[in-house]
Amino acid sequence: MQLKSLFKLVTLSAALVVAPTMASAQDYPTRPIKIIVPAPPGGAIDTIARVVGEKLTHSLGQPVVVENKPGASNNLGTDALAKSPPDGYTIGIVGGSHNTNKFLFKNLGWDPEKSFEPIVYTHEVPLVFAIYPQIPAKTLPEFIAWMKAHPDQAKVATSGRGSAQEMAAEMFRLASGTQMLLVPYKGSSAAQPDLIAGRTALYIDTVSAIQSQVKGGNVRALAVTTRKRSSSLPDVPTAEEAGLKGYDANTNGGFLAPAGTPKAIVNKLNAEINAALKMPDVRSKLEAAGIEIQGGTPQEYAALIKSDLAKWQKVVKSAGIEAE
Repeated sequence: MQLKSLFKLVTLSAALVVAPTMASAQDYPTRPIKIIVPAPPGGAIDTIARVVGEKLTHSLGQPVVVENKPGASNNLGTDALAKSPPDGYTIGIVGGSHNTNKFLFKNLGWDPEKSFEPIVYTHEVPLVFAIYPQIPAKTLPEFIAWMKAHPDQAKVATSGRGSAQEMAAEMFRLASGTQMLLVPYKGSSAAQPDLIAGRTALYIDTVSAIQSQVKGGNVRALAVTTRKRSSSLPDVPTAEEAGLKGYDANTNGGFLAPAGTPKAIVNKLNAEINAALKMPDVRSKLEAAGIEIQGGTPQEYAALIKSDLAKWQKVVKSAGIEAE
């Protein structure tokens, strides 16, 4: 076979392989889309998935259904997403554990960068330094001084292994130079009663979960963990404003697709989700839940994941946390 004929044959074969993918991306979607949420119903990522999913059902013309797959510190659902077909019909939304679990668990079976195609950065949920209100501390520096003077009472609630609350507490330990006893609970609903009763001194909980207790006076909010103040608690300073220089912790995340999902499909989903996040009714629902809405390009979300991985790897290493 002549070289010119061989070249034509190879070119034609490549075109035949690419053509179905291009056509499927142009026609997408032609059937229902599933959003995997690796957490129980009711939390921030579940709320976003359901609110945005409802809008996508209308804009894409196909049903968008939410499937909760909680378990194993969010690893169960994330693993299922990583192993789903890369065709745009199974996507997922993740939270802060996506960027910490790599350093906390061995043999995950998935990689936070290599196993996924970032679609869009959707949200940031600030956490709040909430203390037992009978502790005589009105500011974060006063509370740090109290902890150093009362190490036997410095009990800090967390929401378990790899949770945003645990990682924020470890970062606080390193930044403040305090000693503390971390007390794990199965989520906010279990941890908050002990904080209110004074059995723990501090719980660094999400704004969405604890704002009602703050506003009701059951706990005292000293600071939020992010660089910007929370729109839900605008009078509460940031940790940096309160004197903890460089402190920045939150639970953030967004939508992902399995690695290999066609770029045209990723870009279409990015455009539709960004449009949904700008809708007034979507913004009001999410902001009422203490969720700070983000948005942007797939590339921007990929860069955020990379920077967060570096940040949390440093915290895990400095804190001496061993992977399980």
